[in-house]
Amino acid sequence: MRRSSHPSPLSLLLLGLGTFLLVLAPLLAWYVKPRAAVNPVDIDTTAVYTGTGSVFDVTQVRTVPNEDITITQRVRGDVTDSERSGHAAVWDVVTTVDTDDTLPAADPHDALDFSPHRWVSDRRTNRPVHCCGETPYIEGEAYLKFPFDVQQRSYRWWDNTLGSTVTLRYRGVAKVRGYEGYRFTGSVPATRTGTRLVPGRLVDEPDRPQVVAEEWYANHGIELIVDQATGRVLYAQTGPRRTLRAPGGDRDAAVLLDSRKLAFTPATQRAAVEQAERDGRQLRLVGRTLPIVAAVSGSVLAVLGAVLVIRGRRRPDSSESSAALRTI
Repeated sequence: MRRSSHPSPLSLLLLGLGTFLLVLAPLLAWYVKPRAAVNPVDIDTTAVYTGTGSVFDVTQVRTVPNEDITITQRVRGDVTDSERSGHAAVWDVVTTVDTDDTLPAADPHDALDFSPHRWVSDRRTNRPVHCCGETPYIEGEAYLKFPFDVQQRSYRWWDNTLGSTVTLRYRGVAKVRGYEGYRFTGSVPATRTGTRLVPGRLVDEPDRPQVVAEEWYANHGIELIVDQATGRVLYAQTGPRRTLRAPGGDRDAAVLLDSRKLAFTPATQRAAVEQAERDGRQLRLVGRTLPIVAAVSGSVLAVLGAVLVIRGRRRPDSSESSAALRTI
């Protein structure tokens, strides 16, 4: 004869632990990871571009060629405003353009060009959020970085000088310091961006003391290499051209800035790659490694626990069996 017995505590423990891990696996992948993939609010980074080109020298009142040019972009997060917004990352960005004559500058206002602005984005989607004193009104899908989980498609990149978006097209995979990312390229045709009051002689109108000249902007080429997981820009290259034209003119009369290539310095590339590697490891750990380990371990433990439970219930009672044999 057989008698049902209670399962052992070990079998129940294994079965419960396995079930817990099986439930945990999808939670990590579908709930925890999306909440870990958010733009930081306490960011404090600096990106530096260097190259050569032509710049307008106000002291000489002429365009000087073959100058060393440095663009510095400092990004700092406003934690208080970010937390007040509830879901946005509020970043204050200061971009300066310098030549060797203006570097180093104790005050960024002494730079050849000084441009402060505030960028506000949804922490999860990277889309612009129009609040918190945002200036200018930014559109598009990417600016300082791309969204998380970058896709192999075109993106609308905000160009602050243009005051609009530029379509950057996916061009395949490229490596930065041995680290692989997605490559995107684009360009900007000559576009009027505003006006500026200048001496008439700057735009070939010497008989007029001052002229409301037209500001024009173009970009020889934008190239970005982006980390697929985090959307962080690993390498950036730009070719800005800023000029002045006489009112209604169809040609450039004065060149303010013109460079075929201004690119991330090696130090900026190294810092971007290191940060992407750290953030990428964390996202992979939460979104892939831990869910897989939890699913596999949970399956094994659940099966083992179930087997032990079934065996425990079918185990014959040895004393009752012996008594039955003696009776026979």
